[in-house]
Amino acid sequence: MPRIYFLILALAFGGLNTAFAQFGFSHEIGVIVGPVALQSDYGERHDLSTNAGNTGIGVGIIHYLNFSYKAECNCYARETFFNDHFKVRTELSYSKTNLQHFGKWVDDSKTSVTAQQLRNMRGSTAITNIGMQLEYYPLSIRDFTASNGSWAPFVSLGAQFSHYNPEAKSTTGPLTIINTPVKYRDAFKNESGTVWSVVSSVGTRYKLNELSDLMVDLRFQYYFSDWVDGLRPDPARYSENKANDWLVWFNVGYIYYLN
Repeated sequence: MPRIYFLILALAFGGLNTAFAQFGFSHEIGVIVGPVALQSDYGERHDLSTNAGNTGIGVGIIHYLNFSYKAECNCYARETFFNDHFKVRTELSYSKTNLQHFGKWVDDSKTSVTAQQLRNMRGSTAITNIGMQLEYYPLSIRDFTASNGSWAPFVSLGAQFSHYNPEAKSTTGPLTIINTPVKYRDAFKNESGTVWSVVSSVGTRYKLNELSDLMVDLRFQYYFSDWVDGLRPDPARYSENKANDWLVWFNVGYIYYLN
């Protein structure tokens, strides 16, 4: 069923891009890659070792609609504030993160059964995203396009539809009543699902030459679910785990101008 959702969304975005293209807007395509850090129910809140340890890698394909340049005539469009400061970004991306508990509760000095169970817990989640963002460039897009070696900082906001596939287990085998801490009994699922998320980022482009840019981008993505990592302790009993899952992704990209 999730594959059907992604196919429908892909066709919808493709149709939207085709519709825009008929108005003469130009296109850009690119690839992005970089480390992701998932903030989840694994580890201790606000702990540096948790943030540094529960990381993975993300890759993606991106497409831009450039409103300042018209492909049909290879010329600039009539200047407006919108077409000189905004682009629409469509994206298909994938990330995989390995997860475990870090922090004071799994310190070597802790010798309780619960501490050992926590140390033995392992998890992972693979997330596929498709969505759109509106990017705002405070500096002129036209000026950036015309000058090699120039910079174009931006901020963005958008939404994505995601399919996640988590796995929670122990180094001693599948999670059972024997090897699972009380907090996580009946609070884990090794089942895939879908969820919407809101995405915001800040970054910049660097103009390599007439037809290509480099990009760096720091993204914050908030999921409207607490099951993305496969864990959801009872928030009424464990207030430290009441927040939904979210991630930070620092990526580097290469962008090529098609028209």
